[in-house]
Amino acid sequence: MKISRLATLVAASTLCLPVLALADAPAAPTSGWSGSGEFGLANATGNTKSLNLDAKLKFGYEDDTWKDAFFLDANRAKSNVKVPVLVNGAVTGEATSYETTANHFDVGGSVGYKFSPRAYIVGAARYDHDDFAPNRWQQVASIGFGYILMKDARQELSFEAGPGYKRYQPQTYSVVDATVTPPITTIVTPPVQDEAIGRGLVNYKLALTDSASLQETFLVEAGSQNKYYQNDIGVAVAMTKTLALKVAYENRYNSNIVPGTKHLDGLFTTNLVYSFGGSK
Repeated sequence: MKISRLATLVAASTLCLPVLALADAPAAPTSGWSGSGEFGLANATGNTKSLNLDAKLKFGYEDDTWKDAFFLDANRAKSNVKVPVLVNGAVTGEATSYETTANHFDVGGSVGYKFSPRAYIVGAARYDHDDFAPNRWQQVASIGFGYILMKDARQELSFEAGPGYKRYQPQTYSVVDATVTPPITTIVTPPVQDEAIGRGLVNYKLALTDSASLQETFLVEAGSQNKYYQNDIGVAVAMTKTLALKVAYENRYNSNIVPGTKHLDGLFTTNLVYSFGGSK
């Protein structure tokens, strides 16, 4: 991935953050559980065949002492793809096969203890699994400092930062030796990696109108071996007090990749959202 593309990703994560968020206005009182569930489906049959499922669940608790958040994201897709036809190890043509083309889920959460209305200590953990990303799975645990820069009835801006530890399994890949006849294909499974990391999280919410809202989250997990960045931005338009339509775009970037994979993964979704609790 070119540096300019990474710069664009980082710039996008801060584009919507207004300067007035740095003002030292008192935080609005909040108490209790809130959350949302999202679901999206796309299914095509006939001349083309594909199926795409996207689901998300987020819920959290906040009062004068605690600031907790938990999430579960899942995406799975199948579609008709062209696959090579092999005869005695040699490619003789192509055939159409209905294959899984995306299989990703991410689960995790954080628990924060407030020692002032704005500042808190936070412990966070997450597990990420993706059959097609540079890393098949990632396990991350961290502890750090969080601060609510601004919170009122219209918007909220907070950040978290601290050290952590990460284990991850690079994706299995194949190497073809074409110097022999027939060609020999070798499956390579890299060893599990682990390292100390620095974790950073920026979360911003904004009520655009009485019925539309924007939310953006930027996550950094950076170590000496691998650097992972994820940016999620979405706009939801309420249809009722509990139902909304949401359009979102997610970018996931890994600095280290294996053959056959790319640094950047993008996912565009249009989902139906059900919200519950004190906030959307």
